[in-house]
Amino acid sequence: MSVLGKINQFRRGVMRGLTKNIGKPKTERDIILVDKTEIKRVLICRPNGRLGNLLLITPLVQEVEETFPNCKIDLFVKGGLAPIIFENYEVVNKTIHLPKKPFKSLIEYIKVWISITSEPYDMAINVDQNSSSGRLAVKFSRAKYKFYGDLDGELTESKSDYDHIAKYPVYNFRTYLTKLGLPKKNKIVESLDLKLSIEEIANGKRILDHIIDPSKRTICLFTYATGEKCFSEEWWESFYSKLKVEYRNYNIIEILPIENVSQIGFQAPTYYSKDIREMGSVLANVDLFIGADSGIMHLASSVQAPVMGLFSVSELKKYEPYDGGSVGIDTKKCLQPEYFKIINSILENGKLKLYPKAV
Repeated sequence: MSVLGKINQFRRGVMRGLTKNIGKPKTERDIILVDKTEIKRVLICRPNGRLGNLLLITPLVQEVEETFPNCKIDLFVKGGLAPIIFENYEVVNKTIHLPKKPFKSLIEYIKVWISITSEPYDMAINVDQNSSSGRLAVKFSRAKYKFYGDLDGELTESKSDYDHIAKYPVYNFRTYLTKLGLPKKNKIVESLDLKLSIEEIANGKRILDHIIDPSKRTICLFTYATGEKCFSEEWWESFYSKLKVEYRNYNIIEILPIENVSQIGFQAPTYYSKDIREMGSVLANVDLFIGADSGIMHLASSVQAPVMGLFSVSELKKYEPYDGGSVGIDTKKCLQPEYFKIINSILENGKLKLYPKAV
């Protein structure tokens, strides 16, 4: 780990120690929510700017919208991706974003925090209980109802998918609502959702059709990932060579990262864009996405493309793709011959999608 990385790790540890008791039952009085219609303005705090982490809060945003249909949501995030991701969410009023480098934009950084304390929110929600900034934002808000992201006590029943980072904030939020006097909710947690329009999906098909043979089904690879999550060129080239043989009657394309690199040496037809929504629209039209744990993997999930997620260092239960016929596999336990059985199963079951494939 670099010196800067060690400093950031130390800083996070100190901040978590200072903020861990904020919002504990002893410091917040219990309040009963008599009428759900009084919740009109909600602040959701996820001060993180990564594509995957922002997409992973879409199930919670959908949960809040369903619970309080008359509300408008402000999102406290970092960076400039949130307005793009939540572009078609009518329930989202605005995004409040911290600058990526606060010490270089100190005045803007301070203004953001002041804006949170000045807004008359009815409810403030912290997504990640380990986020010091998220806990502080909820604490500093003027909201009557404050949820800090913690699960106070055990779930009344076991949830096999509780560890998933997109799901446990929803489960915890539901538990919090029961403490406000609302009835228990057992509905399945919603999928990640970019909320593409019909026009966006159709445009994605037009782009894809210029790359592939439209008469064939399409498998899309994403061979890049950050740090140790990225599989080696040797690994990908071995897998790709077998994939070409097994699925010779399929289109196989590679979607490229912003770095414009390829772990298979650009052997397959490629698609490159910096437009997140356009990338999502293209992925919405493929029959299978294969890639390591990354923001693009979650992007594919958010348009309900069937995903085979490759996990080697990330926690599978925490980040695996779900719904749309998707599956996450532990590459340390599952050998390559097994991959093709999984791929066959996904392709045979077809696309269980919220977004119909454009025609």
